[in-house]
Amino acid sequence: MTDPRLETLLQSCPELRLKTDAGDLEHYGRDWTRRWTPAPLAIALPGSVEDVQAVMRWANAHKVAVVPSGGRTGLSGGAVAANGELVLSLERMNKALAFDAVDRTLVVQAGMPLEALHNAAREHGLIYPVDFAARGSCSIGGNIATNAGGIRVIRYGNTREWIAGLKVVTGNGEVLELNKGLIKNSSGYDFRQLMIGSEGTLGIVVEATVRLTDPPPATNVMVLALPSFEVLMQVFAAFRERLQLEAFEFFTDLAVKHVTAHGAQYPFEDIHPYYVVTEYASADEAGEAAALAAFEYCMEQGWVLDGVISTSEAQAQQLWRLREGITESVARYKPYKNDVSVRISAMPAFLAETQALINGAYPHFEVVWFGHIGDGNLHINVLKPDDTSDAEFLSQCEHVTKLLAQVLHRFDGSISAEHGIGLVKKAYLASTRSDAEVALMRGVKRVFDHNGLLNPGKVFDL
Repeated sequence: MTDPRLETLLQSCPELRLKTDAGDLEHYGRDWTRRWTPAPLAIALPGSVEDVQAVMRWANAHKVAVVPSGGRTGLSGGAVAANGELVLSLERMNKALAFDAVDRTLVVQAGMPLEALHNAAREHGLIYPVDFAARGSCSIGGNIATNAGGIRVIRYGNTREWIAGLKVVTGNGEVLELNKGLIKNSSGYDFRQLMIGSEGTLGIVVEATVRLTDPPPATNVMVLALPSFEVLMQVFAAFRERLQLEAFEFFTDLAVKHVTAHGAQYPFEDIHPYYVVTEYASADEAGEAAALAAFEYCMEQGWVLDGVISTSEAQAQQLWRLREGITESVARYKPYKNDVSVRISAMPAFLAETQALINGAYPHFEVVWFGHIGDGNLHINVLKPDDTSDAEFLSQCEHVTKLLAQVLHRFDGSISAEHGIGLVKKAYLASTRSDAEVALMRGVKRVFDHNGLLNPGKVFDL
């Protein structure tokens, strides 16, 4: 608290909480990338929209950069504060504010964890369907800032499909109420959608009106063992044709090795090179019969070698852990992550070319693959060997990412499917967006954030 600017901040916003202890600066100043050394000025924890507005007015007056902070589970460096920024954590603003049974919407504060939002929706007999493994620690504000996807995009789409309205404090300190829960609204530009996926560079989401929906019919979970990478899309097509899919995820034998060492239960006797976990509607005997028919058809084609179907909720959770536990199980290796996407129809050719590139580029590194095959999103995790320095490892991985970006450009894909650009992928934005688009992004940034203080240096440089 020795910086005199912090005293003026508290004077202008007496209800604000500030943290400056070294442990807090480290904890709040980084995300899951662990690549940058956190060095924030302080941590501000507002309790209201007015507090957030006061912080941004103070920041503009004193030219202090501000990094919005949710659960900090991101993997792109989007929540890193390494250059004396003020971290603005929304964790105190974590409540459900209003439910509308007719509109089937729930108004929540941005700091509410995703799992808490799931629970709040269930209290009203409905669901908020966006879901992923970090549900217990990520926040809805952070989900909105990155347009998070997750494991059920194939059925429900990304976060943006479920946001009916937003309350946002811009980089200039203005409060905007966007769309206000309307289903149809053609009255000019939809700034709500502009804010979704903007990674905290245009405004700070403080409240969200989220759409809810009916719970899905009863579902079941199946894990399949596959003989090769090449049959993934055939299996997906066979299951999509016969079933109502909720999720369709793939992972490799290396992923299984790490996640089972971390406590997951392996369901087969033999080890196989590739796996799929799929969840599908199974409300009646016809649904289960269709699932078995899809499985048997794929076995006959030689696309599937083995499979297991859950017989209880507990077993379904065990099977899902094989996929959802991967990120946590490899965390100690400081993995270098690529999160890419292409059109679903382009996946077979893209997978083949990418696998050849990765296998040739990383002969001595373990590479853990998994992804959301049903929506064209592939995750590539390169594990750092213990005897390789961080600098050497990063240099080699960045070289390969440049090559991968070129492949993505040819396939009209994206270098970031759901984690954002942040700091990690900023150098590769041009592989996804044209020069004209990036120039327009800079112009939009200047409109919403005159002084360039909100999450500066993320996504692109001004």
